[in-house]
Amino acid sequence: MKINISTQVQQDYLSVKEGFNENLFLKLSPPFPPVKLLRFDGSSKGDLVILELNFLFTRQKWVSEITAEQTNGNEFYFVDEGIELPFFLKKWKHKHRIIRKGKQSLIRDEIEYEGHFGITTLLLYPVLYLQFLYRKPIYKKIFRIK
Repeated sequence: MKINISTQVQQDYLSVKEGFNENLFLKLSPPFPPVKLLRFDGSSKGDLVILELNFLFTRQKWVSEITAEQTNGNEFYFVDEGIELPFFLKKWKHKHRIIRKGKQSLIRDEIEYEGHFGITTLLLYPVLYLQFLYRKPIYKKIFRIK
């Protein structure tokens, strides 16, 4: 299943690229499930991000590896792919794109995921969609012209 969500922000794409760091990652985490960041290497190829999700009665580890990244005159992107996923996911691939729009940028989250069963994949869609929709006002606030 695929989810694509775009957010227009005021800063140029290279400034936004610099802002994609551990601090932003923590601000983007939704209220549920609570997330504990165990490791954050960055957004370069080979970097790891390790999380612990707290579902009240159980904790789940999520390990993603940055498998690609590129910067050119129009865009910066990096891709994280799940290598150890929580129980409800079988596959995870998230391309983070920051696209140049004149002096502003478009942040585009392109997610591909799969649950262990077809019905799980469908049931996860609204939950994941809302979790990424949660990011839009945060992106707009952090990447506004000051």
